Amino acid sequence: MRAKIGIEDTLGPVKDYFCQRGCEVTSLGKADLRNCDAIVVSGEDVNFMGIQDMQTDAPVIDARGLKPEEVYNVVQERLERK
Repeated sequence: MRAKIGIEDTLGPVKDYFCQRGCEVTSLGKADLRNCDAIVVSGEDVNFMGIQDMQTDAPVIDARGLKPEEVYNVVQERLERK
């Protein structure tokens, strides 16, 4: 999957996993989230950076309680549905 994924900074292992699989990974604090294919958050802050108010077609994935490979599979599944 070659996609641009915005990932919250606290999710280092998830970032590493996506990078190893050829995804373009960007930090949420630096990203124009409208240009991301998917957004991954830790779930610790339900309204991280105002994402709930932001208009985007990108799926927002809550990684809370998931292993990096599980997050990857969820993102891949959601992108295939788009």
